[in-house]
Amino acid sequence: MLTDYHTHTERGPYTVPWLENFLRVAHERGIAEYGVSEHGYRFRETAHLLDNPWTRERRTQSMDEYWGMVEQARKAGHHVKFGLELDYIPGKEKELEDFIRQYPFDYVIGSVHWLGDFGFDLSEMKHLWSGRDVAATYDEYFGILSRMVEARLYDFVGHADVIKVFGHEPDDEVFLSEWYARLAELFARHGAVVEISTAGLRKPVGKMYPAPGLLRACHAKSVPVVINSDAHRPEDVGADYDQAVAYARGAGYRELTVFTERRRRSEAMG
Repeated sequence: MLTDYHTHTERGPYTVPWLENFLRVAHERGIAEYGVSEHGYRFRETAHLLDNPWTRERRTQSMDEYWGMVEQARKAGHHVKFGLELDYIPGKEKELEDFIRQYPFDYVIGSVHWLGDFGFDLSEMKHLWSGRDVAATYDEYFGILSRMVEARLYDFVGHADVIKVFGHEPDDEVFLSEWYARLAELFARHGAVVEISTAGLRKPVGKMYPAPGLLRACHAKSVPVVINSDAHRPEDVGADYDQAVAYARGAGYRELTVFTERRRRSEAMG
């Protein structure tokens, strides 16, 4: 069993023929469970959840278009899971919960991309890293991630240490190991599932998400995992999965989590 639930079709139209390009690659790479998980900020229905100049410019579509694509694909005989990557915004828990309940998702990915108005993983805002205290920024990020997990709104945690995307990492290994232990304990306490993502290999940092120390800490606490690519192009579906499977096995994992209608089960890793 291999999964790829974290994929984005936003570079093309919300049509079955465009989605079939992603499905074809998934099939070629042995992905048994494929799901699409568009960014929530792209839809007009999320204006009340995350609104800033950057998201406002990209909020051009409707959830009906997106869900309609998945419905049509299923009618055409394709096995497609319906998901969403939805930014966690502190203080918006009730609004996020109400929004999620409106749609028949198979899973919802919780992720953090914003520290206030700082979109820390955006190339347009990369220059804002200059002069920032890296450890303090990690503290802020991991603090918000912790609040997200405590809210228990999501089915799994997306790219848990995406804060390292541009290669900014604290030099203090004790600082990181302490955070990893705290996060793993938190994930376990709140029943979270953590994503192993190959996307970091295609980013400036050139590393898998999450870091080895965090993944080992998660395994020690029996935190379940799912493997995803975070593909934004068809050719990236299932990318570098040989490395991802070896990475997961190296940390001690032998099973992956599978989602249907927001219920989960474990399957032997492919």
